[in-house]
Amino acid sequence: MLIAQISDTHILSPESDQPAASLRADCLRRTVADINYRQPDAVIFTGDTVQHGQPEEYALLRELLAPLEAPLYPVPGNRDDKDAMRAALSDLAYLPATGDFLHYVIDDYDTRLVGIDSTLASERKGRFCEVRQSWLDKTLHDQPGRPTLLFIHHPPFDVGDHYVGGYRHPEEAEALADIVQRQPQVIGLLCGHVHWPIERMWAGTQARIMPSIAVDVRKGIDESVVQGRPIYMLHQVSRSAGLVSEAREVV
Repeated sequence: MLIAQISDTHILSPESDQPAASLRADCLRRTVADINYRQPDAVIFTGDTVQHGQPEEYALLRELLAPLEAPLYPVPGNRDDKDAMRAALSDLAYLPATGDFLHYVIDDYDTRLVGIDSTLASERKGRFCEVRQSWLDKTLHDQPGRPTLLFIHHPPFDVGDHYVGGYRHPEEAEALADIVQRQPQVIGLLCGHVHWPIERMWAGTQARIMPSIAVDVRKGIDESVVQGRPIYMLHQVSRSAGLVSEAREVV
């Protein structure tokens, strides 16, 4: 299974007077075109889809994502407004129509996809409360023998000086690690939020953080080499090899 990952597009309203507005829209537009060329089976979007959670930002986001040919699976970031996100993406039938959390399971592929909501309204830091802990624990226990890929906005682990935000309660991030550690079918965790490309082992599995699609807030990339071109991730997932990832530069 081939999965494209995008994150942290931070789309601004078309009416915004910020110089980054047109740049960020163009970054996503070009990324979508390149993803279509690579023909992945699915596209995972690890949050901060827009900058201010405003309906007009989501309207532009929807327009920019419309050409995607592969199924799209987003989770919210701290910049997202969950109600506005639901309304803009209401055609995605798997998204919970009500409730506090936009988390869900996709069972349409050989690899199970589990989107985790790590956000709380008006809170920049990550959250993984007891309700979410119980939901994920039950979800993973339901199919213990099936390869499973998790995706979330806030990385639940220390990444040193690169980390922006962290978790409001560190014990909640530890609880997430404890749940995953007990489930060997989890082959990886995909994250956003930090805007910096990072790979590490976590809770007995592979974890990946991708750089932001919005190049004006991207970190950890030699801009003299990529010259402002967007970068997204391609993840090859298989039972034999697990998770194999590559950064794809949009030309």
